[in-house]
Amino acid sequence: MKLSLEGKTAVICGGSQGLGLASAKELALLGASCILLARNEAALEMAVASLDTRLGQQHDYFVVDFVRPDKVKATIEAITDERIVHILINNTGGPSGGPILAAEGGAFMKAFEMHVVCSQILAQAVIPGMKASGYGRVIQIISTSVKAPIRNLGVSNTIRAAVANWAKTLAGEVAPYGITVNNVLPGSMTTDRLKNIFKATGEARGIPEEAVAEEWRAEIPMQRFGDPSEFGAAVAFLASPAASYITGINLPVDGGKTPVL
Repeated sequence: MKLSLEGKTAVICGGSQGLGLASAKELALLGASCILLARNEAALEMAVASLDTRLGQQHDYFVVDFVRPDKVKATIEAITDERIVHILINNTGGPSGGPILAAEGGAFMKAFEMHVVCSQILAQAVIPGMKASGYGRVIQIISTSVKAPIRNLGVSNTIRAAVANWAKTLAGEVAPYGITVNNVLPGSMTTDRLKNIFKATGEARGIPEEAVAEEWRAEIPMQRFGDPSEFGAAVAFLASPAASYITGINLPVDGGKTPVL
């Protein structure tokens, strides 16, 4: 099985922590040079320092906030002016929790720009290089909510579905060039975002966040939350040469929780 990513460059959005960093670590272990994008420079510096370099990888980072699509565009164009990006990991922090009827219209607009518009900007910048090099992987880190909406995540459910359909459309357009586009759907992974969801849900229901966590855990067939490294391994496989004939899919990494095929 061909898994090596030596000689490949990967851009990982939200790469300073959580599932973005977990994905970057696995890509680096396969030999990719990683460029991390996020808004916290101190966290980015620590994240880059944690990546494997035993195969001669050269890692870097850029500070960018995805609430500013114009800044995202300038940053990715600066990167692609200097090198070919073979792998793009679209990953942006999800919208705040809450029922859909309680959401203001601006919350949808902000989330759409961060997740859909920025993904479009990034793809438009990197795909020409992918075509020229004969290798391309575009991977969205979204949510199992694209298969079954999650309670109390009204805005997120809506926007994640938009990203999934954007990716499916793009997959068909770039497939003739050997470029794959896939979505990886994290279930309940032990990240700060999951803790924040537990806290917000607990406050809304007037119960301890530990009780919310136990309810969620009980719904997972494996009876545990996932480790970010388990998620990163799935991303790294889809980014590898071994996954060259897999495109346009939604891959849940959720311990069997999603109740649909």
